[in-house]
Amino acid sequence: MQIGICGLGTVGSGAFNLLAGNRDEIYRRTAVEIRVVQVGCRRDHPDCDLSATNVTRDIFEVVNNPEVDIVLELIGGTDDALKLVLAAVRNGKHVVTANKALIAEHGSEIFSAAAGMGVQLRYEAAIAGGIPVVKAVREGLAANRIEWIAGIINGTSNYILTEMARPGSNLDFADVLKEAQNLGYAEADPTFDVEGIDAAHKLTILSSIAFGVPLRFDDIYTEGISAITAGDISYAGELGYAIRHLGITRRVGDAVELRVHPCLVPQDQMLARVNGVMNAVMAGSDQAGPTMYYGAGAGSGPTASAVIADVIDIIRSDGIHNVANLGFLPEAIQSKPVLNIEEVTGSAYLRMVVADKAGVMAKISTILSQHGISIEALMQKETHGEDAHVVIITNEVLEKSLNAAIRELSSLEESMAEVARIRIADL
Repeated sequence: MQIGICGLGTVGSGAFNLLAGNRDEIYRRTAVEIRVVQVGCRRDHPDCDLSATNVTRDIFEVVNNPEVDIVLELIGGTDDALKLVLAAVRNGKHVVTANKALIAEHGSEIFSAAAGMGVQLRYEAAIAGGIPVVKAVREGLAANRIEWIAGIINGTSNYILTEMARPGSNLDFADVLKEAQNLGYAEADPTFDVEGIDAAHKLTILSSIAFGVPLRFDDIYTEGISAITAGDISYAGELGYAIRHLGITRRVGDAVELRVHPCLVPQDQMLARVNGVMNAVMAGSDQAGPTMYYGAGAGSGPTASAVIADVIDIIRSDGIHNVANLGFLPEAIQSKPVLNIEEVTGSAYLRMVVADKAGVMAKISTILSQHGISIEALMQKETHGEDAHVVIITNEVLEKSLNAAIRELSSLEESMAEVARIRIADL
Protein backbone atom coordinates (compact mmCIF):
# COMPACT_ATOMS: atom_id res chain seq x y z
CA MET A 1 0.00 0.00 0.00
CA GLN A 2 1.60 3.24 -1.15
CA ILE A 3 1.13 6.45 0.79
CA GLY A 4 1.38 10.09 -0.19
CA ILE A 5 1.74 12.61 2.64
CA CYS A 6 0.60 16.20 2.17
CA GLY A 7 2.03 18.40 4.91
CA LEU A 8 5.16 17.65 6.96
CA GLY A 9 4.51 19.64 10.09
CA THR A 10 3.90 18.25 13.56
CA VAL A 11 1.43 15.57 12.46
CA GLY A 12 2.89 14.83 9.03
CA SER A 13 6.39 14.28 10.40
CA GLY A 14 4.95 12.12 13.16
CA ALA A 15 3.12 9.94 10.63
CA PHE A 16 6.22 9.63 8.44
CA ASN A 17 8.41 8.57 11.36
CA LEU A 18 5.78 6.26 12.85
CA LEU A 19 5.52 4.32 9.61
CA ALA A 20 9.30 3.92 9.59
CA GLY A 21 9.73 3.15 13.29
CA ASN A 22 6.82 0.72 13.69
CA ARG A 23 7.04 -0.87 10.26
CA ASP A 24 7.46 -4.43 11.55
CA GLU A 25 4.67 -4.12 14.13
CA ILE A 26 2.27 -2.77 11.50
CA TYR A 27 3.20 -5.57 9.08
CA ARG A 28 2.40 -8.15 11.79
CA ARG A 29 -1.11 -6.69 11.95
CA THR A 30 -1.76 -6.34 8.21
CA ALA A 31 0.67 -8.53 6.22
CA VAL A 32 0.93 -5.48 3.95
CA GLU A 33 3.99 -3.33 3.43
CA ILE A 34 3.13 0.35 3.75
CA ARG A 35 5.50 2.61 1.86
CA VAL A 36 5.61 6.42 1.64
CA VAL A 37 6.21 7.07 -2.05
CA GLN A 38 5.84 10.87 -2.03
CA VAL A 39 5.74 13.77 0.39
CA GLY A 40 4.34 17.18 -0.51
CA CYS A 41 5.56 19.94 1.80
CA ARG A 42 6.71 23.54 1.77
CA ARG A 43 9.92 22.66 3.62
CA ASP A 44 11.61 19.52 4.90
CA HIS A 45 11.18 18.59 8.54
CA PRO A 46 14.48 18.31 10.47
CA ASP A 47 13.36 15.10 12.21
CA CYS A 48 12.54 13.23 9.00
CA ASP A 49 15.03 11.35 6.85
CA LEU A 50 13.71 12.09 3.36
CA SER A 51 16.82 10.91 1.52
CA ALA A 52 15.00 7.94 -0.04
CA THR A 53 11.64 9.68 -0.52
CA ASN A 54 10.29 11.64 -3.48
CA VAL A 55 9.63 15.15 -2.17
CA THR A 56 7.64 17.84 -3.97
CA ARG A 57 6.74 21.40 -3.03
CA ASP A 58 3.45 21.02 -4.93
CA ILE A 59 0.96 19.12 -2.75
CA PHE A 60 -1.35 18.58 -5.72
CA GLU A 61 1.39 16.57 -7.38
CA VAL A 62 0.86 14.00 -4.63
CA VAL A 63 -2.87 13.54 -5.27
CA ASN A 64 -2.22 13.26 -9.01
CA ASN A 65 0.54 10.68 -8.56
CA PRO A 66 -0.74 7.34 -9.99
CA GLU A 67 1.51 5.41 -7.58
CA VAL A 68 -0.28 6.80 -4.50
CA ASP A 69 -3.08 4.64 -3.05
CA ILE A 70 -3.85 6.64 0.11
CA VAL A 71 -3.41 10.39 0.62
CA LEU A 72 -2.75 11.74 4.10
CA GLU A 73 -4.12 15.30 4.20
CA LEU A 74 -2.19 16.95 7.02
CA ILE A 75 -1.88 20.55 5.82
CA GLY A 76 -4.70 22.00 7.96
CA GLY A 77 -7.00 24.87 7.03
CA THR A 78 -10.06 24.40 4.85
CA ASP A 79 -9.70 26.05 1.43
CA ASP A 80 -6.65 24.26 0.00
CA ALA A 81 -7.43 21.16 2.05
CA LEU A 82 -10.91 20.87 0.53
CA LYS A 83 -9.53 21.20 -3.01
CA LEU A 84 -6.81 18.68 -2.21
CA VAL A 85 -9.16 16.08 -0.73
CA LEU A 86 -11.74 16.39 -3.51
CA ALA A 87 -8.96 16.05 -6.12
CA ALA A 88 -7.67 12.92 -4.38
CA VAL A 89 -11.17 11.43 -4.29
CA ARG A 90 -11.76 12.21 -7.96
CA ASN A 91 -8.52 10.36 -8.69
CA GLY A 92 -9.85 7.29 -6.88
CA LYS A 93 -7.60 7.56 -3.83
CA HIS A 94 -8.53 6.89 -0.23
CA VAL A 95 -8.00 9.84 2.12
CA VAL A 96 -7.01 10.06 5.78
CA THR A 97 -7.22 13.49 7.41
CA ALA A 98 -6.61 15.03 10.82
CA ASN A 99 -8.55 18.14 9.81
CA LYS A 100 -11.53 18.74 12.13
CA ALA A 101 -12.49 22.04 10.50
CA LEU A 102 -12.60 20.38 7.09
CA ILE A 103 -14.89 17.58 8.29
CA ALA A 104 -17.14 19.80 10.44
CA GLU A 105 -17.65 22.40 7.70
CA HIS A 106 -17.42 20.33 4.48
CA GLY A 107 -17.82 16.73 5.60
CA SER A 108 -21.14 16.15 3.85
CA GLU A 109 -19.73 17.19 0.47
CA ILE A 110 -16.58 15.11 0.94
CA PHE A 111 -18.39 11.99 2.15
CA SER A 112 -20.76 12.15 -0.80
CA ALA A 113 -17.89 12.53 -3.26
CA ALA A 114 -15.99 9.63 -1.67
CA ALA A 115 -19.04 7.37 -1.79
CA GLY A 116 -19.55 8.24 -5.45
CA MET A 117 -16.00 7.16 -6.25
CA GLY A 118 -16.05 4.08 -4.01
CA VAL A 119 -13.16 5.30 -1.84
CA GLN A 120 -12.87 5.73 1.91
CA LEU A 121 -12.34 8.88 3.94
CA ARG A 122 -11.13 8.45 7.53
CA TYR A 123 -10.76 11.14 10.20
CA GLU A 124 -10.04 9.58 13.62
CA ALA A 125 -7.18 12.04 14.21
CA ALA A 126 -9.51 15.02 13.81
CA ILE A 127 -10.82 14.60 17.37
CA ALA A 128 -8.81 14.23 20.58
CA GLY A 129 -5.48 13.27 19.05
CA GLY A 130 -4.41 9.81 20.17
CA ILE A 131 -7.72 8.90 21.83
CA PRO A 132 -9.67 6.58 19.50
CA VAL A 133 -12.92 8.29 20.36
CA VAL A 134 -14.43 8.24 16.86
CA LYS A 135 -14.03 4.47 16.72
CA ALA A 136 -15.31 4.08 20.29
CA VAL A 137 -18.50 6.08 19.69
CA ARG A 138 -19.13 5.09 16.08
CA GLU A 139 -18.27 1.40 16.38
CA GLY A 140 -17.76 0.42 20.03
CA LEU A 141 -21.15 1.84 21.04
CA ALA A 142 -22.92 0.95 17.79
CA ALA A 143 -25.50 -1.21 19.56
CA ASN A 144 -26.50 1.61 21.92
CA ARG A 145 -28.81 4.57 21.82
CA ILE A 146 -26.39 7.33 22.80
CA GLU A 147 -28.02 10.00 24.96
CA TRP A 148 -25.22 12.50 25.49
CA ILE A 149 -21.55 13.28 24.99
CA ALA A 150 -19.48 15.70 27.04
CA GLY A 151 -15.79 16.28 26.75
CA ILE A 152 -12.65 18.29 27.26
CA ILE A 153 -11.53 18.38 23.66
CA ASN A 154 -9.09 21.27 23.57
CA GLY A 155 -5.82 20.88 25.46
CA THR A 156 -4.87 24.56 25.37
CA SER A 157 -7.99 25.70 27.21
CA ASN A 158 -7.70 22.87 29.69
CA TYR A 159 -4.07 23.72 30.40
CA ILE A 160 -4.96 27.35 31.08
CA LEU A 161 -7.83 26.48 33.44
CA THR A 162 -5.69 23.89 35.23
CA GLU A 163 -2.84 26.35 35.76
CA MET A 164 -5.21 29.04 36.99
CA ALA A 165 -6.45 26.56 39.60
CA ARG A 166 -2.99 25.47 40.75
CA PRO A 167 -2.69 26.09 44.52
CA GLY A 168 -1.14 29.47 45.19
CA SER A 169 -1.07 30.60 41.55
CA ASN A 170 -3.80 33.28 41.70
CA LEU A 171 -3.07 33.97 38.03
CA ASP A 172 -5.63 35.42 35.65
CA PHE A 173 -6.37 34.20 32.14
CA ALA A 174 -3.98 36.59 30.36
CA ASP A 175 -1.02 35.57 32.55
CA VAL A 176 -1.48 31.84 31.99
CA LEU A 177 -2.18 32.30 28.27
CA LYS A 178 1.21 34.01 27.88
CA GLU A 179 2.84 31.12 29.74
CA ALA A 180 1.05 28.61 27.47
CA GLN A 181 2.31 30.46 24.40
CA ASN A 182 5.88 30.42 25.73
CA LEU A 183 5.62 26.65 26.27
CA GLY A 184 4.18 26.06 22.79
CA TYR A 185 0.77 24.92 24.06
CA ALA A 186 -0.97 27.96 22.57
CA GLU A 187 -0.57 29.62 19.18
CA ALA A 188 0.50 33.24 18.75
CA ASP A 189 -3.15 33.85 17.81
CA PRO A 190 -4.95 31.58 20.30
CA THR A 191 -8.50 32.48 19.23
CA PHE A 192 -9.44 29.08 17.82
CA ASP A 193 -8.47 27.37 21.06
CA VAL A 194 -9.50 29.75 23.84
CA GLU A 195 -12.74 30.95 22.22
CA GLY A 196 -13.97 27.42 21.62
CA ILE A 197 -13.90 27.24 17.82
CA ASP A 198 -11.55 24.24 17.74
CA ALA A 199 -13.72 22.41 20.26
CA ALA A 200 -16.86 23.35 18.31
CA HIS A 201 -15.49 21.70 15.16
CA LYS A 202 -14.79 18.50 17.10
CA LEU A 203 -18.12 18.47 18.91
CA THR A 204 -19.99 18.96 15.64
CA ILE A 205 -18.50 15.70 14.38
CA LEU A 206 -19.06 13.84 17.65
CA SER A 207 -22.71 14.88 17.71
CA SER A 208 -23.26 13.56 14.21
CA ILE A 209 -21.69 10.17 14.89
CA ALA A 210 -23.54 9.88 18.22
CA PHE A 211 -27.03 10.71 16.98
CA GLY A 212 -26.95 10.16 13.23
CA VAL A 213 -27.69 13.81 12.45
CA PRO A 214 -26.17 16.06 9.76
CA LEU A 215 -23.02 18.05 10.50
CA ARG A 216 -24.31 21.38 11.84
CA PHE A 217 -21.28 23.52 12.71
CA ASP A 218 -23.07 26.78 11.91
CA ASP A 219 -25.69 26.05 14.60
CA ILE A 220 -23.40 25.34 17.54
CA TYR A 221 -23.35 27.68 20.54
CA THR A 222 -19.76 28.62 21.33
CA GLU A 223 -18.30 30.49 24.29
CA GLY A 224 -14.63 30.74 25.29
CA ILE A 225 -12.72 30.98 28.56
CA SER A 226 -11.22 34.47 28.32
CA ALA A 227 -13.73 35.92 30.82
CA ILE A 228 -12.89 33.37 33.54
CA THR A 229 -11.10 35.04 36.47
CA ALA A 230 -8.89 33.76 39.27
CA GLY A 231 -11.78 34.67 41.57
CA ASP A 232 -14.14 32.38 39.66
CA ILE A 233 -11.64 29.52 39.97
CA SER A 234 -11.31 30.12 43.71
CA TYR A 235 -15.03 30.48 44.41
CA ALA A 236 -15.86 27.40 42.35
CA GLY A 237 -13.32 25.42 44.38
CA GLU A 238 -14.87 26.56 47.67
CA LEU A 239 -18.24 25.36 46.42
CA GLY A 240 -16.89 21.94 45.42
CA TYR A 241 -16.41 22.48 41.68
CA ALA A 242 -13.64 22.71 39.11
CA ILE A 243 -14.04 24.86 35.99
CA ARG A 244 -13.56 23.05 32.70
CA HIS A 245 -14.19 24.07 29.09
CA LEU A 246 -16.62 21.44 27.79
CA GLY A 247 -18.29 20.47 24.58
CA ILE A 248 -21.74 19.05 25.33
CA THR A 249 -24.26 17.48 22.99
CA ARG A 250 -27.37 15.59 24.05
CA ARG A 251 -30.76 14.42 22.86
CA VAL A 252 -33.65 16.57 24.08
CA GLY A 253 -36.94 15.22 22.73
CA ASP A 254 -36.82 15.63 18.96
CA ALA A 255 -33.99 18.18 19.14
CA VAL A 256 -30.27 18.11 19.91
CA GLU A 257 -28.23 20.33 22.21
CA LEU A 258 -24.92 21.40 20.69
CA ARG A 259 -22.82 23.75 22.82
CA VAL A 260 -19.26 24.60 23.87
CA HIS A 261 -18.68 26.75 26.94
CA PRO A 262 -17.04 26.83 30.39
CA CYS A 263 -18.72 24.67 33.01
CA LEU A 264 -18.54 24.06 36.72
CA VAL A 265 -17.94 20.33 37.13
CA PRO A 266 -18.33 18.70 40.57
CA GLN A 267 -14.86 17.85 41.88
CA ASP A 268 -15.79 14.20 42.43
CA GLN A 269 -16.57 13.67 38.73
CA MET A 270 -13.88 12.30 36.44
CA LEU A 271 -13.84 15.23 34.02
CA ALA A 272 -12.93 17.56 36.88
CA ARG A 273 -9.71 15.55 37.34
CA VAL A 274 -8.50 15.87 33.75
CA ASN A 275 -5.59 18.30 33.99
CA GLY A 276 -3.08 20.06 31.76
CA VAL A 277 -3.21 19.47 28.02
CA MET A 278 -4.96 16.12 28.32
CA ASN A 279 -8.33 15.43 26.70
CA ALA A 280 -11.26 13.30 27.85
CA VAL A 281 -14.62 12.42 26.34
CA MET A 282 -17.58 10.88 28.16
CA ALA A 283 -20.49 9.22 26.41
CA GLY A 284 -23.78 8.26 28.05
CA SER A 285 -25.69 5.43 26.38
CA ASP A 286 -28.66 3.26 27.26
CA GLN A 287 -26.89 -0.10 27.54
CA ALA A 288 -23.23 0.63 28.29
CA GLY A 289 -24.04 3.53 30.60
CA PRO A 290 -21.47 6.31 30.98
CA THR A 291 -18.05 5.53 29.47
CA MET A 292 -14.97 7.72 29.39
CA TYR A 293 -12.03 7.97 27.00
CA TYR A 294 -8.88 9.76 28.20
CA GLY A 295 -5.48 10.56 26.76
CA ALA A 296 -3.26 12.95 24.85
CA GLY A 297 -5.40 15.19 22.68
CA ALA A 298 -2.62 16.53 20.47
CA GLY A 299 1.05 16.19 19.66
CA SER A 300 3.09 14.52 16.96
CA GLY A 301 3.05 10.94 18.24
CA PRO A 302 -0.53 10.68 19.53
CA THR A 303 -2.09 12.28 16.46
CA ALA A 304 0.10 10.28 14.08
CA SER A 305 -1.05 7.15 15.93
CA ALA A 306 -4.65 7.95 14.97
CA VAL A 307 -3.70 8.79 11.38
CA ILE A 308 -1.89 5.51 10.78
CA ALA A 309 -4.64 3.53 12.56
CA ASP A 310 -6.98 4.88 9.87
CA VAL A 311 -4.54 3.74 7.18
CA ILE A 312 -4.55 0.27 8.73
CA ASP A 313 -8.36 0.25 8.81
CA ILE A 314 -8.45 1.03 5.09
CA ILE A 315 -6.02 -1.83 4.40
CA ARG A 316 -8.14 -4.23 6.46
CA SER A 317 -11.38 -3.21 4.77
CA ASP A 318 -12.78 -5.37 1.99
CA GLY A 319 -14.12 -2.31 0.17
CA ILE A 320 -17.71 -3.51 0.48
CA HIS A 321 -18.64 -3.66 4.15
CA ASN A 322 -17.10 -0.35 5.19
CA VAL A 323 -18.16 1.51 8.32
CA ALA A 324 -20.33 4.47 7.31
CA ASN A 325 -18.56 7.81 7.66
CA LEU A 326 -20.83 9.00 10.47
CA GLY A 327 -21.67 5.52 11.73
CA PHE A 328 -25.21 5.59 10.31
CA LEU A 329 -26.18 4.65 6.77
CA PRO A 330 -26.29 7.86 4.70
CA GLU A 331 -29.99 7.41 3.94
CA ALA A 332 -30.67 7.01 7.69
CA ILE A 333 -29.17 10.36 8.71
CA GLN A 334 -32.03 12.31 10.33
CA SER A 335 -32.19 16.07 10.43
CA LYS A 336 -33.10 17.28 13.92
CA PRO A 337 -33.28 20.90 15.06
CA VAL A 338 -30.43 22.19 17.20
CA LEU A 339 -31.84 23.61 20.41
CA ASN A 340 -31.28 27.34 20.79
CA ILE A 341 -29.15 28.02 23.85
CA GLU A 342 -32.02 30.01 25.37
CA GLU A 343 -34.11 26.82 25.40
CA VAL A 344 -31.53 24.84 27.37
CA THR A 345 -32.34 24.04 31.00
CA GLY A 346 -29.68 23.79 33.68
CA SER A 347 -28.13 25.20 36.83
CA ALA A 348 -25.69 28.09 36.83
CA TYR A 349 -23.03 29.92 38.81
CA LEU A 350 -23.51 33.70 39.00
CA ARG A 351 -20.93 36.19 40.25
CA MET A 352 -21.82 39.79 40.98
CA VAL A 353 -19.78 42.76 42.16
CA VAL A 354 -22.10 45.01 44.16
CA ALA A 355 -21.99 47.95 46.50
CA ASP A 356 -21.60 46.61 50.01
CA LYS A 357 -24.63 48.16 51.65
CA ALA A 358 -27.93 47.17 53.22
CA GLY A 359 -30.78 45.96 51.01
CA VAL A 360 -28.72 44.69 48.08
CA MET A 361 -29.21 41.00 48.83
CA ALA A 362 -32.95 41.52 49.16
CA LYS A 363 -33.06 43.12 45.70
CA ILE A 364 -31.06 40.26 44.20
CA SER A 365 -33.33 37.65 45.77
CA THR A 366 -36.44 39.48 44.57
CA ILE A 367 -35.25 39.64 40.96
CA LEU A 368 -34.32 35.96 40.91
CA SER A 369 -37.65 35.02 42.47
CA GLN A 370 -39.59 37.08 39.92
CA HIS A 371 -37.97 35.03 37.16
CA GLY A 372 -38.73 31.72 38.86
CA ILE A 373 -35.11 31.11 39.90
CA SER A 374 -34.39 29.44 43.22
CA ILE A 375 -31.04 29.58 44.97
CA GLU A 376 -29.16 26.41 45.90
CA ALA A 377 -26.11 28.14 47.43
CA LEU A 378 -25.09 31.72 48.14
CA MET A 379 -21.73 33.12 49.21
CA GLN A 380 -20.75 36.72 49.90
CA LYS A 381 -17.10 37.73 49.86
CA GLU A 382 -16.11 41.03 51.44
CA THR A 383 -13.45 43.10 49.73
CA HIS A 384 -11.11 45.71 51.14
CA GLY A 385 -13.00 48.51 49.44
CA GLU A 386 -16.71 49.35 49.31
CA ASP A 387 -17.63 46.48 47.02
CA ALA A 388 -18.53 42.86 47.71
CA HIS A 389 -18.53 39.76 45.53
CA VAL A 390 -21.76 37.78 45.64
CA VAL A 391 -21.67 34.22 44.30
CA ILE A 392 -24.88 32.29 43.66
CA ILE A 393 -25.54 28.73 42.54
CA THR A 394 -29.02 28.45 41.07
CA ASN A 395 -31.24 25.42 40.80
CA GLU A 396 -32.29 24.30 37.32
CA VAL A 397 -33.75 27.09 35.25
CA LEU A 398 -34.56 27.78 31.60
CA GLU A 399 -31.71 29.76 30.07
CA LYS A 400 -34.12 32.35 28.67
CA SER A 401 -35.37 33.13 32.20
CA LEU A 402 -31.84 33.29 33.56
CA ASN A 403 -30.76 35.68 30.79
CA ALA A 404 -33.63 38.02 31.64
CA ALA A 405 -32.68 37.93 35.32
CA ILE A 406 -29.01 38.60 34.53
CA ARG A 407 -29.93 41.66 32.47
CA GLU A 408 -32.00 42.99 35.36
CA LEU A 409 -29.31 42.24 37.93
CA SER A 410 -26.66 43.95 35.81
CA SER A 411 -28.80 47.09 35.61
CA LEU A 412 -29.17 47.45 39.38
CA GLU A 413 -27.87 50.76 40.72
CA GLU A 414 -25.74 48.80 43.20
CA SER A 415 -24.23 46.53 40.53
CA MET A 416 -20.62 47.52 39.78
CA ALA A 417 -20.04 45.18 36.80
CA GLU A 418 -21.78 42.83 34.41
CA VAL A 419 -22.99 39.64 36.06
CA ALA A 420 -20.70 36.70 35.25
CA ARG A 421 -22.40 33.39 34.50
CA ILE A 422 -20.89 29.92 34.18
CA ARG A 423 -23.15 26.97 33.48
CA ILE A 424 -22.99 23.85 35.65
CA ALA A 425 -22.43 20.51 33.95
CA ASP A 426 -25.04 17.90 34.80
CA LEU A 427 -23.60 14.62 33.53
